[in-house]
Amino acid sequence: MKNIRSYRDLLVWKKSMKLVIAIYRMTKYFPKSEIYGLTSQIRRCAVSIPSNIAEGRSRGSTKEFKKFIQISFGSGAELETQLQIAQYLKYGQIKHYSYINKLLSEIMKMLNSLILSLKPYC
Repeated sequence: MKNIRSYRDLLVWKKSMKLVIAIYRMTKYFPKSEIYGLTSQIRRCAVSIPSNIAEGRSRGSTKEFKKFIQISFGSGAELETQLQIAQYLKYGQIKHYSYINKLLSEIMKMLNSLILSLKPYC
């Protein structure tokens, strides 16, 4: 972590930014009746992941960083659930779900590994 100067250097942040873009592209095809419901919630969860990584890394302490990574992880779990609901409702295109689920799975593994690596220091 000492070679990381900015949250922008973190691969998990970069991947989560890709996830946000993919989520916005997918949800623009959701029913208009969901704009204040599932669409909004899915987008907020996706945006929360890189936002909390950035905020936590910028706080300056390992303890704070770990706390915000845990929040990102929670947002990822919430997003997984919401995507499952949207998929059951057949919102969006199947091809988007495959890419997004794979990317989110990678991000969740990376966040979990990061949390575990910070454990001895907190």
